[in-house]
Amino acid sequence: FKDTIQQIVEKIAKQKDSIATEEATKTSFVMPMIAALGYDVFNPFEVVPEMDCDLVKRKGEKIDYAIMKEAAPSGSEYFRSVPSVPDLCCEKSELPGHKQNLNLHDTQLQRYFVASKARFGVLTNGIEYRFYTDLEKVNIMDEKPFLVVNMLDLSDNDIEQLKKFHKSYYNEQDILSTAQELQITIQIKDLLTK
Repeated sequence: FKDTIQQIVEKIAKQKDSIATEEATKTSFVMPMIAALGYDVFNPFEVVPEMDCDLVKRKGEKIDYAIMKEAAPSGSEYFRSVPSVPDLCCEKSELPGHKQNLNLHDTQLQRYFVASKARFGVLTNGIEYRFYTDLEKVNIMDEKPFLVVNMLDLSDNDIEQLKKFHKSYYNEQDILSTAQELQITIQIKDLLTK
C-alpha cells in the first residue's frame, strides 16, 4: 500500500503544474487514489461517479464519486439513476480543480453528506484530502475534518490513516474511533498553540 501511495505522490509532484481542469484532476490524481484504496473505479457497484444527490432546494447536484461498501441494488426513487445507494460506510468527495481553495467547497460537501447519509466525506483537490465524519451530530457533517492529508507532504502516519480506508481494512467503527482521537488531538494542539 505504501509503495502504491508513494507512486501516486511522485506522479502528483511531476504532473501538478500541467493539470488545469477538474476533470484532469479527477482522472490523474483522484481515480488513482481511489484505486489505491482497493476500489475498482470502473465497477458501478463500488464507485459511482456523479451520483445524484438532489436536495429539495437544489436539483441536479451530484457527488463526484460515491465509494460503496457492500452496496446492494435499490429501487429507491431518491437515488433513481444509480444501481445502489451509499451504505453508512461510504465515502464521497467533491472535487474542485487541484489549484482551488478547498475552503470554498466545504458547504457543498455538507449538503451532500446529509443527502447521501454517508458516514465519511472526503473533500479533495487531488493534492490535499480532508476527511470528515459526523461525530458531533448524526448525519450532520462536522465543521472541521478529523484528518487532513497533503500528498506533497506525506508522513508515515498519514499513510497509516489512509490505509484504514482501504477496502480490505475498512472498519467503520475503527475509523470513527480514530476520528474521535484525532479530533481530540487537534483540539489539544489548538489549545496549546493559543
